[in-house]
Amino acid sequence: MKLAIALCLSSAAAFQAPAAAPASTALRAVDESTLGVQAPAGFFDPLNYCEDQPESFARRRAVERKHGRISMMAFVGILVHNADIEFPGYISKSQGVKFSDIPDGIYGFSKIPAAGILQIFLLTGLIELAWWPASNYSGDYGIGFWGKKWQGEDKLQKLNAEM
Repeated sequence: MKLAIALCLSSAAAFQAPAAAPASTALRAVDESTLGVQAPAGFFDPLNYCEDQPESFARRRAVERKHGRISMMAFVGILVHNADIEFPGYISKSQGVKFSDIPDGIYGFSKIPAAGILQIFLLTGLIELAWWPASNYSGDYGIGFWGKKWQGEDKLQKLNAEM
């Protein structure tokens, strides 16, 4: 009988809330004006690139921002194509290939004619070298966001949010 009561009381203790940790009164503010710092995480550099190679940090940040934007545009393109929103007509009239003949997914890339692949790479090179050059570390490529241009603190916050 004593064993049954002890088991009941010990199992009831499992439902008791743990003791609360003492509240900290220290202020944990993050300086939002520093490049790469974003609340609530703060500055994140696990491989110590900023200490080892501080001169290349700005370029890495600009390239990360640019490639993130390109990835977002590519993902939207995948969504549009998978929703069967396609151009009317032919992708190659001489080969008789219509836009609607290109399948979804990675397999569709192999169905694009060679001249189309060349055009994709040339456009990508033009964007990479001329329109969004890697030497532009500001993150502002003159495009804006739906026609809105950010300035000052708002611009810094939006650029840091992309990281």
